[in-house]
Amino acid sequence: MYQEERLVAIVDYLKEHNRITTERICTLLQVSRDTARRDLVKLEEQNAIIRTRGGAILPSVHQKIQGYSGRLKTVSEEKNKIGKLAASLIQNGDRVILDASTTVQACAKHLNADDCTVITNSINLAEVLSDKDGIEIYLLGGKLEKEHRFLYGASVIEKLSSYHVDKALIGVVGISEHGITIEHEEDGLVKRKMIQQAKQVIALADYSKLGSTGFYQYAELSEIDLLITDRLPDRAFCDLFDLNGVELLVTDQDERKG
Repeated sequence: MYQEERLVAIVDYLKEHNRITTERICTLLQVSRDTARRDLVKLEEQNAIIRTRGGAILPSVHQKIQGYSGRLKTVSEEKNKIGKLAASLIQNGDRVILDASTTVQACAKHLNADDCTVITNSINLAEVLSDKDGIEIYLLGGKLEKEHRFLYGASVIEKLSSYHVDKALIGVVGISEHGITIEHEEDGLVKRKMIQQAKQVIALADYSKLGSTGFYQYAELSEIDLLITDRLPDRAFCDLFDLNGVELLVTDQDERKG
């Protein structure tokens, strides 16, 4: 086997298992320890791996979060289904908090409840709801985050503390054993307060967010009552949600759990 083929095999193994030892390379590729070390050096020079004592790991990948307008253009069918299912849970007369995520905005587009009060820090979401009859809108005033289109700051958090609602619908960047996470602390602080003011907390996350961990943790898993997603997670994730009392609702009727 040529070195180029071995390098591809090592990276493929890392993508599946996250780490590899020198001994594993020797067994997997039937090469000597010296050859395995040379291969790791080559991959390190290509910035494809990070060498560790006795082996290697893949470098962390931090994806830049698109601005709100860019994310709206790429709202997937999965997000739309999640939003539609979430909207069906909002009943006539409910008082709800909706955050500034694009998945929650998808919920707002499908919202048909009457005599419903919505509190939000999203100027886009408020505009969507302004065309709907029977919905009273409270737009939280604060500093505008221009790129991501949400209002934040001490005034938003202080105002939120005056409201007590039936449900809070929250979008996430990451949901894992590390809890619920987001990339922007300012947004996270507002979401944390939203969670505290609701009787029921509903998180909306497409399958790609499961297992991902963002920069700032704003809630523990146990603070979420219900997660709406588009695909049934694996057994380990289902067990994790059960352990933390999180009910799971999947957009595919055949895959609902809980």
